[in-house]
Amino acid sequence: MSRLSISPKPQKKPENPCFSSGPCAKRPGWNINVLQNALVGRSHRSMEGRARLHDVIHRSAEILDVPEGWKLGIVPASDTGAVEMVLWALLGSRPVDVLSYDSFSAEWVTDVVEQLKLSNINIIYAEYGELPNLDEIQWDNDVVMVWNGTTSGVKIPNGDFIPDHHDGLVICDATSAVFSMDLPWSKLDVVTWSWQKVLGGEAAHGMLALSPRAVRRLEKTKQLRPLPKIFRVLKQGKLNEKIFEGDTINTPSMLCVEDALDGLRWAQSVGGLAGLKRLSENNLRIVSQWVAKTAWIEFLAKDEKYRSHTSICLKIVDPWFVALDNKSQKTVLSKLTGLLAEEQVAYDIASYRDAPLGLRLWGGATVTAASMEALLPWLDWAFAMVKADG
Repeated sequence: MSRLSISPKPQKKPENPCFSSGPCAKRPGWNINVLQNALVGRSHRSMEGRARLHDVIHRSAEILDVPEGWKLGIVPASDTGAVEMVLWALLGSRPVDVLSYDSFSAEWVTDVVEQLKLSNINIIYAEYGELPNLDEIQWDNDVVMVWNGTTSGVKIPNGDFIPDHHDGLVICDATSAVFSMDLPWSKLDVVTWSWQKVLGGEAAHGMLALSPRAVRRLEKTKQLRPLPKIFRVLKQGKLNEKIFEGDTINTPSMLCVEDALDGLRWAQSVGGLAGLKRLSENNLRIVSQWVAKTAWIEFLAKDEKYRSHTSICLKIVDPWFVALDNKSQKTVLSKLTGLLAEEQVAYDIASYRDAPLGLRLWGGATVTAASMEALLPWLDWAFAMVKADG
């Protein structure tokens, strides 16, 4: 294949070349001026600081329709910190089932097995691109699951598999699903996420939602292990209600809080959860139409029903690429993504480091349809270029 046979370089570029799966693209129209009223230099415990933090909690609960009686708070260390908090505080009083089908769900397996060293663990595993067998879950046990595999492009399509009544707690890491997918709140007990995914917010802050059942477990179960300060949500044996009113465990960035509020206001302006879902699902539709007519690429997720519309994971199936050894494939992928970055077309779209080699496009609502449509011809061009180079 010679360079002369390659289609001309596309002329139209995406409005925003940021397709990273976290931190994700800022919302359309975002600029630094949205932070001009941030309470920099002020205490987060001031009346104004508490009001902004409470506003983040209130708007989030309203958009997501978090059920009455749940507790929602801002916690340290992004979604990772939120999940760690509940694993260390809640697990150990009964057997645990853990779903593992991407890099982050595998991390929760590591926590449960190697760090918490729990006994009586049931790991329900699936390869990248597949969904675990949900029929294997034992609902008398506590269950730890990722709703959307950020590094595998596989989502849980609905909550039908969860019984209305279950003895164990269902702990759901929903960081790349919340604000873009329907969650069966009535069947879940703990839900975590961060601002840096669907809302395009900044990193380092997590959100923790606890059902009344989860709160009862926290308050009634004897503390099973020492907990560092940033994991403690109890005070004198009772839930520390102030955390869920805007009094954070540690000092938050008020710049990040201001940015989160901007993202939440934007979410409300596009129709709330329904509007966000519609935008994200449309991005997957655009990519699906391109994949259907493109011979060198396929979805990593084999079953369309389980295919994520936020973390859109793709694998290169061109026979030339498949025949290469792993080191050569990595070189090709690096050249391809480097070429796109050099052209200022797409940044940070290589697959996650622990995932199968390929591409990962963030399709959340902050990525416009126009940007996604403009990107795809560039992917064809870049692959043809690196293939021509051998």
